[in-house]
Amino acid sequence: MMLTLLDHIGVFVFAISGMLTAADRSLDILGGYIIAFITALGGGTLRDLLLNVDIAWMGSIVQVSMVVAGGTFGILFRSYLKRLRRTLFIFDTIGIAIFTIIGVQKGLAHEQFGLTVVFLGMISATFGGLIRDVLCNEIPLIFRKEVYAIPCLLGGTLFFLGNELGWGDALWLVWVSIAVIITLRTLAVVFSWELPLIREIRK
Repeated sequence: MMLTLLDHIGVFVFAISGMLTAADRSLDILGGYIIAFITALGGGTLRDLLLNVDIAWMGSIVQVSMVVAGGTFGILFRSYLKRLRRTLFIFDTIGIAIFTIIGVQKGLAHEQFGLTVVFLGMISATFGGLIRDVLCNEIPLIFRKEVYAIPCLLGGTLFFLGNELGWGDALWLVWVSIAVIITLRTLAVVFSWELPLIREIRK
């Protein structure tokens, strides 16, 4: 129940992020809602397509409503939110942490093997933002030097290993895995951890 609630909060916050990005790119209101929708639900949609299962949001009026609510909130308070975008970072971080675990859980539920399960978690968390950035003609954050997807991969791996050890139903494993992702992502930003660019690697 708690994870479902946090999932809806994550959808709401990502929809705000999408709408603010659309506003920065001077898109119209329809384009803004489309970008908000893609940001919030794109990763989960791709995950479900890869698993060949029913797409989660198509059977959930709550998730669609949270996208509309988040997008509308982003429109009405965009000037104020732009001044607080650094504080919204924590909500984005919480969002990717939650969506990672949800993606891993779904992969496990459909009996995928370990590597696939972990990548499904990362896809759930980050690919909505990736598609958003591509559509808005920006280099996706996941492809830049900033450490973004790696915390998802590590936290997803931790949850998967815990499940393999028989702790999959333990609520503490969910929270520890989420905390690891949030901590690593926060430290990466605070200490400017970066991955090397291809062109920076010497032959």
